[in-house]
Amino acid sequence: MQTFQEKVVIVTGGARGMGRVESTLFAEGGAYVAICDVTPEEGEQSAAELRERGLQARFFKLDVTSQENWSQVIAAVLEWRGRIDVLVNNAGILYRKTISNYPEAEWRRVLDVNLTGTFLGVSQVASTMCAQRSGAIVNIASNAALSGHADPAYTASKWGVRGLTKSAALEFAAFNVRVNCVCPGLVVTDINRHSPHLQPMIDMTPAGRAVEAEEIASVVAFLAGPASGGITGEEIVVDGGFTAGAAYWKVASQAGLYQVPK
Repeated sequence: MQTFQEKVVIVTGGARGMGRVESTLFAEGGAYVAICDVTPEEGEQSAAELRERGLQARFFKLDVTSQENWSQVIAAVLEWRGRIDVLVNNAGILYRKTISNYPEAEWRRVLDVNLTGTFLGVSQVASTMCAQRSGAIVNIASNAALSGHADPAYTASKWGVRGLTKSAALEFAAFNVRVNCVCPGLVVTDINRHSPHLQPMIDMTPAGRAVEAEEIASVVAFLAGPASGGITGEEIVVDGGFTAGAAYWKVASQAGLYQVPK
């Protein structure tokens, strides 16, 4: 566990799912965590639970698609702690619809939250981090950012997050501001807990299981901390081997080429 003592960390989508786990891990590492989300009740509860444990956390209501709201939150965090050391762009949505039945409004909504929201976060914290000559931004993409996915808007947005990550890394490297992304595979959260795709995805994953949210959070913390000081503009895939070749693994396993535990 890396220490984030006295560091100031913003986590979007921080009230639920992976974001909540990430917020908790940073707080346990000594950080002041700004939990940002569109759900005040859950966000306030998440922050309160951390404070009850003696950890440092506050909730800030944030619609990641609003530049004005981003500016307000950044100003409030700076007023609270005077600096921003880490931004985790975690907020994201999907609708699981295909091209043939995707309403334009929903397509735009997915790109607004997943891609534009990430862009706004990067652009809004960049000036503060560059002035500090330090900072780490971790964008949450997906293993769908390296292949296709049944939801085309989600796929396009996450490919965009990968590209944005690399462009931002180039722009801010001279200011000692690093920008990387994590590409999770299947993580069971409220967004997919009852999905019909859940078990088939697990069956196609070489590791034979979903990835734990805590495993994603650990990689996020690694990219946000000093141990990854030489890494910027990169993505780390955490998907149990799925994008390494799930179809080939499945075929080879069924053909008896690989030993698979019963």
